[in-house]
Amino acid sequence: MFEGQKSGKKYSEESLAKVLKHAENKSNIRKPITLHWLRHSYATHLLEAGTDLRYIQELLGHKSSKTTEIYTHFSQNSLQKIKSPFDDL
Repeated sequence: MFEGQKSGKKYSEESLAKVLKHAENKSNIRKPITLHWLRHSYATHLLEAGTDLRYIQELLGHKSSKTTEIYTHFSQNSLQKIKSPFDDL
């Protein structure tokens, strides 16, 4: 998900945690922020913006679509936007 300093290489989880902690301190955010929370929020926002679940699965590196499907439970916003064909009658 995050490319490191060398092209094609990933940041280590430890490096990402340090970058996130530094950004958290600069932003004066008082709620705890974790890499897992950030990744989860990213996936949920993609889903709510209409991104196909298969693309999210690929971006997150999930082997099984079942793993990615957990984000559908958190996308109540999308459910509320569904328009019934009967609404146009």
